Amino acid sequence: MKFVIQRVTRASVTVDGVCIGAIDRGFVVLIGVGAEDTKETADKYVKKLLGLRIFEDAQGKTNLSLKEVNGGLLLISQFTLYADCRKGNRPSFLQAGAPALAEELYEYIIACCRREGYPVQTGKFGADMKVELLNDGPFTVVLDNL
Repeated sequence: MKFVIQRVTRASVTVDGVCIGAIDRGFVVLIGVGAEDTKETADKYVKKLLGLRIFEDAQGKTNLSLKEVNGGLLLISQFTLYADCRKGNRPSFLQAGAPALAEELYEYIIACCRREGYPVQTGKFGADMKVELLNDGPFTVVLDNL
C-alpha cells in the first residue's frame, strides 16, 4: 500500500466537470493498493495517517494532528502510485492491486476514517478525475512499506 499525503489549505476533485468532493484545511491522500495488500495493511496505514502531527502549533512547530485542527480528508484512489519505471519508458503496473481488491480496500479505508469521526470527501474509483489543491508548505509525506 502507498499513501501520498499532502497537507492542504483547500482541495477539490472533479469528474465530468462536476465537483464531487472538496475540503478546506486538511489532507489530500492519494491511495495506491498493491497486489498483496489486505485490510490489516489498510488498518496500519489509516492509523499512521490519522496520527500524523504535521500541522503547525502556536510556536510554528509541526506538532498538531488532523483532529486537533479540525481538518478534513480528501481520499483519492490512484493505482499509478505503483508505476514501475525501471525498464524502458512505459511504466508497468504489475504490482498494483487488481481493480476489485483496490476498490474494496479503498472503500474500507474511507469507512475506517469516517468511523473515527473525520469529515471525508472522496474521488470516484476508476474515474478520470481532476484534482486541484493548494499544498500548504508545501508539505508532502509518502507512506509505504509500513
